[in-house]
Amino acid sequence: MADGILSQDEINALLGGGMLDDGGGFSDNGGFSDDGGFMDDEPDIVLTLEEIDALGEIGNINMGTAATTLFALLNHKVMITTPKVEVLSAEEMQSQITDDLVTISVDYTVGLTGTNLLMLKESDVRIIADLMMGGTGVDNGESLNELHLSAIAEAMNQMIGSSSTSMSQMFDKKIDISPPQAVQFESAKEKVQQVIGNEKTIVKISFRMQILEDIIDSELMQILPLKFARELVDNLMANMYSSLTSTETTTPIDTSPIQEAIPEATPPPVHTEGTGQMASPDMPPAGYGTPPPDYGMPPAGYGAPPGYGAPPGYGAPPQQGYGQNIYQDIQVQTPQFQKFDYASLPPGAENIDILMDVSLEVSVELGRTKRKIKEILDFSEGSIVELDKLVGEPIDILVNGKFVANGEVVVIDENFGVRIKSIIKPENRI
Repeated sequence: MADGILSQDEINALLGGGMLDDGGGFSDNGGFSDDGGFMDDEPDIVLTLEEIDALGEIGNINMGTAATTLFALLNHKVMITTPKVEVLSAEEMQSQITDDLVTISVDYTVGLTGTNLLMLKESDVRIIADLMMGGTGVDNGESLNELHLSAIAEAMNQMIGSSSTSMSQMFDKKIDISPPQAVQFESAKEKVQQVIGNEKTIVKISFRMQILEDIIDSELMQILPLKFARELVDNLMANMYSSLTSTETTTPIDTSPIQEAIPEATPPPVHTEGTGQMASPDMPPAGYGTPPPDYGMPPAGYGAPPGYGAPPGYGAPPQQGYGQNIYQDIQVQTPQFQKFDYASLPPGAENIDILMDVSLEVSVELGRTKRKIKEILDFSEGSIVELDKLVGEPIDILVNGKFVANGEVVVIDENFGVRIKSIIKPENRI
């Protein structure tokens, strides 16, 4: 800097997030390591930007699935969004554990090796437990008991179980977990220390957790040892690389042009004098007659007899075996065309494109039952109506009230859906 005016290099350093160096100049690393990673004060605490992005994406997908599962448990819309990835020292993490936090630990037993810690506020735990038991979600402020801890452990079991299914699809391998355990303040600090072990650093991913209708708007923390976090990233990158290489090594399609056989041109017919008829070029001209049998083509290895060369205007006849007739009749064939079998199409199928934009009502029937009027009049909130379908039995899919398929209920993001298991034939659908 000269005379209070910034140089171009100093301006570039400022725009790039540079830091002042010891000499008053600007350093160009901006708080990042030489390989583009995030660097704390300690040189061994490094996580690259690609790893941070990958962890955020993994957490986003997992918690999106977990939110859908929690919605099914609480019957209230749940949103778990905005992952924020931080690298902390063990001391920093321990200092962030307050006495109003509950820690839920989940061990991965198949596919991954490591422990996942989730942290919630006690007030959030009480509200979730109340909603799971059919309450209104009001925090009464009572001390946590075994019932609250069991309820939140079961909720996290369902949530992490569903997110493990998502990771199985991401990593293309089976992943299982052990039943979660919920602990409080002092036990939570011990659990964190147990998970960290001898590692100096951990990864903290913070999410915004909302249960709509102003029930909860809080923070959900996920704690991972640095080694386990990198294992998650390695699995994701390995699966992405495998998918990329399998796509690149696909057998290429032969795009060389197909050459069609060109039929030989048929020689034009020759006009015979005196008769006014058209004769084939293979037939001798008028006046020559048919050669006697004794003067066919000579055996192989002999030339043509003297005086019996080809007639004027004709090329030499093709060489054939002895005793074969050199003159052949022309075979005239009637052209044949492909017949399109419309009889195999359903009635009106040839005009089906006209109806493709018509909207039809698709409904799913879980089951039916019959009840007397007296029983129906006795219905009230909380009444249970038993249907004629058994648990696990396929449900019916109807189009405009007509049965077309059987299927099973699935959850897609925050909506219910149906996976078709069997369907009627296409001709019966038209």
